[in-house]
Parts: sequence; structure tokens; C-alpha cells
Amino acid sequence: MPDFGYTISKQRVVDLDKNEFSLAGKIRESEESFKLCIGCGTCTSTCTAGNFTPFNLRKIMLQINRGETAQIRQELGKCMLCGKCLLICPRGVNTRNVVLALSEILTMRTEAR
Repeated sequence: MPDFGYTISKQRVVDLDKNEFSLAGKIRESEESFKLCIGCGTCTSTCTAGNFTPFNLRKIMLQINRGETAQIRQELGKCMLCGKCLLICPRGVNTRNVVLALSEILTMRTEAR
């Protein structure tokens, strides 16, 4: 069979039945402005950590809403909590508090295990 230089891509389907949505609910309880996020990406565009590392706050917010919590802990350690994202957000989402609440919730879960 000839090689045309193409490969079959991995399937990128989000299985919502297997995902955990309790984390998003807890963050909404602790930080009301999390509900206002529309995923525009301005937080990521101004992020200092994002300029030097592959940190992406928009991706983290999307993963929380989708219930994909497996890789979030690794990403949160890259945030410098500088607050630029908080200042630029057109919807007024307190992203710093979202990151802090997320860290706290994930730490509590780890300790409970």
C-alpha cells in the first residue's frame, strides 16, 4: 500500500457521561463570577506565565466546564497569580480567585484520599 504521508488522527470525542462535573459546581459556589466566563481567551492572551510556558487559562476553564479534571493540577502550578487576566477580562471574571479556589479544592480532594 502506498504511503501518502497521512495518518489517522486520535479520536477527540468528549465523553460527558464519564466526566466529573462536581468540580465546576464547587467553583461556581465559591466564585460567582466563574459563571460569566464566555471563553473569549483574553485572559490567555495577556498571561505572563502563558508567554513563557504552555499555560493556558482558557483551556483550564474549558476543561472545568467539560468535567475533564485529570490534567488541571499540573497546569495550575504554572500560574503566577499576577492578576493581568483579572484586569483584562471583559466579563469581570475574577480569574485569580478561580485559580485559588481550584487549587484549594484539588488539595482538599488529595488530602481526603
